[in-house]
Amino acid sequence: MVSLFRYPKRRLKKLIREGEYVEAIKLGDDLESKHSADPDFMFIMGGLYIILEESEKALPYFEKAVQLDNNDAETLKLKTDVHLDLQQKDEAIICCKRIIELEPKNYEAKELLEELENI
Repeated sequence: MVSLFRYPKRRLKKLIREGEYVEAIKLGDDLESKHSADPDFMFIMGGLYIILEESEKALPYFEKAVQLDNNDAETLKLKTDVHLDLQQKDEAIICCKRIIELEPKNYEAKELLEELENI
């Protein structure tokens, strides 16, 4: 059996799945410096803060994840949602445009972009 401690991101995901959010935040904080160049880690932490409905804390993680990997439409979608929650229309528009570049058939992003541009 492989120890979860040898794979800290697995342990982090497990804590989140089990609803152990306080422990997940502690572990994430401990791991952050070691995984600061890992877009998957940043995505996981951003997702944790979305679960906790703390968009302000989620945003820096998604920004870093996109900075590290600007070709991940799923990260961009969650980043868009965070911008919308924070009422940052222009930033949400930028995310939508990038999603459409990556996935030209993403109708959800196209509809949202059209809606945001008409506000």
